[in-house]
Amino acid sequence: MKIKFALASVAVGAALALSSTAALAAKNAPGVTDTEIKIGNHMPYSGPASAYGAIGQAFTAYFKYVNDNGGVNGRKINFISLDDGYSPPKTVEQVRKMVEQEKVALIFGGLGTPTNSAVHKYLNSKKVPMLFVQTGATKWGDPKGHPWTMGWQPNYQAEGKIYASHILETNPNAKIGVLYQNDDYGKDYLKGLEDGLGAKKSMIVAAASYETSDPSIDNQMVALKAAGANTFFNVTTPKFAAQAIKKAAEMGWKPTHYLNSVSSSAGSVMIPAGAENCIGCITSAYLMDPTDPQWESNKGFQEYKAWLAKYMPDANIKNNLYVTGYAHAITMMQVLKQAGNDLSRANIMKQAANLDMEVGVLMPGIKVKTSPTDFYPVENKQLARWTGKSWELFGPIYGPK
Repeated sequence: MKIKFALASVAVGAALALSSTAALAAKNAPGVTDTEIKIGNHMPYSGPASAYGAIGQAFTAYFKYVNDNGGVNGRKINFISLDDGYSPPKTVEQVRKMVEQEKVALIFGGLGTPTNSAVHKYLNSKKVPMLFVQTGATKWGDPKGHPWTMGWQPNYQAEGKIYASHILETNPNAKIGVLYQNDDYGKDYLKGLEDGLGAKKSMIVAAASYETSDPSIDNQMVALKAAGANTFFNVTTPKFAAQAIKKAAEMGWKPTHYLNSVSSSAGSVMIPAGAENCIGCITSAYLMDPTDPQWESNKGFQEYKAWLAKYMPDANIKNNLYVTGYAHAITMMQVLKQAGNDLSRANIMKQAANLDMEVGVLMPGIKVKTSPTDFYPVENKQLARWTGKSWELFGPIYGPK
């Protein structure tokens, strides 16, 4: 039986079938020819954040799917994804190589706050689109100051405020301990929590930072427990998130545990850390969790599963990072579809700033929407609680109505 890939919910089917036979002369960006669009990406396939390499693998697989179905407006995607090891100096080297030597049309889906920060000014000075970066730092939504950069996921400060709201509502006398990465990524989350607590930010009794080069966060976890914290905000990348969950269990420390959404993958964090060690942990979600049985009959999720089975047959379906890569890649294809035969960098950015679309694996009621003054494509989230097997959604959807 052949698998059908309708993907109607994301409105890309037409783009994949369009022919270039009637193409008019385009104002091509570098890396664009009549038959090809060259796209660059930096990803930590090695180093302390290598778990996120699954996203880059999903990008590669999705663009193969696109090419197998005729490309976008008759052009195939030439996707160049280079390993930066989550090291900002390496990111600079790899991005310069892609822009100046490979002549890519744009940089798409680069992962990490510190790594993207290292090339932020460079790409904007070169007027190279830096689209749908894999980080929720607030700085990626600055159309006036950095008009060539756009995020995708809900920003970290907004997520921190959601957890603050829940803490104030459910435990107004909580004593909060925070573990955070010592860079813009971690500090953005911490600021969101503090802003959300407002006059009650003294509820934070301890905050311990770590460096990405640290071998473990054991000492920080001991210090947070010793400070008397009964509520734990875990702001870490997957490697350290798993370590923190394990260490809390080893110490017999059982605080109310809030885990940042970027490290909530069942396949790469929760199960490796011991699925039973974080029962009751709280995170927030905007994409369908592949471990949640409620999505099994959902059309968009069925399309995702069919794509994954064909193009990533060895992938762990429990790893939601593949869902992340799939959703971002669909959005990128919609931008190129809308750009039509004007694939200038300016028009690519213009189309990115004029999106209003559904993506099949976004949770119901959540859309991708942008404008020339709104560079935050996804802004809604819902809380979820770990059951030991999957994330169970609860409460209202937070964010703009």
